Amino acid sequence: MTKQVAHPMMKLQRKVSSLIDSNIIKPDDSISKIALLLGSDWAYWKNELLEFDFSLKDPIKELLIVEDWDED
Repeated sequence: MTKQVAHPMMKLQRKVSSLIDSNIIKPDDSISKIALLLGSDWAYWKNELLEFDFSLKDPIKELLIVEDWDED
């Protein structure tokens, strides 16, 4: 039985969701706003987001609606 490992982007979604729940950011804020909150991890996440065709100007809610992160 193989255990399915969560895609790294799902970790980012959970982190961003908790920031929204804490009223630190809003769903309509641009993705670039999370850069300040992720600090040294931002370079990695920025790369991942760009690979999935996100723009840093996209609203955060666009990131949260993705359910399938298959890289096919």
